Amino acid sequence: MSLQIPHREKANGATGATKAVILVGGSSRGTRFRPLSLDVPKPLFDVAGHPIIWHCLTAIDKVPSIQEVYLIGYYEESVFRDFIKDSSTEFPNLSIKYLREYQALGTAGGLYHFRDAILKGRPERIFVLNSDVCCSFPLNEMLKLSQEKDAEAVILGTRVSEDAASNFGCIVSDSHTRRVLHYVEKPESHISNLINCGVYLFSTDAIFPSIRSAIKRRTDRPSRLVSYPSSDNLESSFMIDEEDDENRQNEVIRLEQDILSDMADNKQFFVYETKDFWRQIKTAGSAIPANALYLQKALQNGSKELAPRSENILPPVYIHPTAQVHPTAKLGPNVSIGPRVTVGAGARVKESIVLEDAEIKHDACVLYSIIGWNSRVGAWARVEGTPTPVTSHTTSIIKNGVKVQAITILGKECGVGDEVRVQNCICLPFKELKRVSLYDSNHEPH
Repeated sequence: MSLQIPHREKANGATGATKAVILVGGSSRGTRFRPLSLDVPKPLFDVAGHPIIWHCLTAIDKVPSIQEVYLIGYYEESVFRDFIKDSSTEFPNLSIKYLREYQALGTAGGLYHFRDAILKGRPERIFVLNSDVCCSFPLNEMLKLSQEKDAEAVILGTRVSEDAASNFGCIVSDSHTRRVLHYVEKPESHISNLINCGVYLFSTDAIFPSIRSAIKRRTDRPSRLVSYPSSDNLESSFMIDEEDDENRQNEVIRLEQDILSDMADNKQFFVYETKDFWRQIKTAGSAIPANALYLQKALQNGSKELAPRSENILPPVYIHPTAQVHPTAKLGPNVSIGPRVTVGAGARVKESIVLEDAEIKHDACVLYSIIGWNSRVGAWARVEGTPTPVTSHTTSIIKNGVKVQAITILGKECGVGDEVRVQNCICLPFKELKRVSLYDSNHEPH
């Protein structure tokens, strides 16, 4: 008896075979995700009860022509070992492999470096997903558009406010044909409010020659002039270091800055505009809106993982089976409770993520916050952030003329004393907060 799904095509040259790549970055990036990324790589951080990249895999698994998925980044191989092992069981139709870059090569440089592995079996197309985006990943719809238009590239786009647009890659497209006419990464002046979502579908015949051309352009440029402060520095070792640095710079090739604007000159580049939710997960605080969006989607889809509505559960709420929540505690909406968490009697948790082994004692209140692994919130304590508008793409706010994070974050093994109030703080791991802690300009509680 065959275990293969009937419509899932083989990737060994069968017509329409597609592969997927998830770009996971590396340890030198993700500094804006601190203090959470101090203890877990951002792609493996739990949002709505699952690692961020699990949501990418769930969408990829719904595309019948995909059998192989590559995670490309420059974390140590051991970082993803357990996740890949668990995911291979959960997604038996997908072969999931991690390809480690020897250094940060950029979003296109990593693809090109591993082109032999990606092109093995001659797939016609590859999906490329940035792991730090939260959306419904309409991959089948992008694939359909690609087939209809015989596209060389399809980019996922969404509309944002004109003010927010300049923080992203902006797309100018023909509203009838959906053809991309122009692409600019983070333009200085307003071009369009249709932005790049960081999800792509490329024809393998188009993307790799495009990257090769970008590399050639980079290498053919005249060497930059270097000013030396004194003749003492003109040693051969210094010259070699400078050359090595330039070689490293030449190897960093980015889809957004180096490839997409050139592809827009090609007539076979199209945009699929999603009307569904989309957010970037850049800062640690942005995990809270992402958590809410994924939980709401799970609720719409009737997910059995969510806690059923009751007098004290305001959906959507995810509670890990090993967590202990007192029946008088009130949770929701948009709350994720991790493994082995304890929530005491009369506690209130809303718009928050509580990570594994944390404890919220009786009558405590947690709002718009992330409670770190093994942290403790004392009885009658308040840990709260500030809500931001649903349409906002930033998680910082201005308070008394100071820019602060809207979401309060307790790092790993933090302690909040009984009856202590913590507001708009980012608290580094292993801190004890024994008195009222409000924001300051350095994000250090005081």
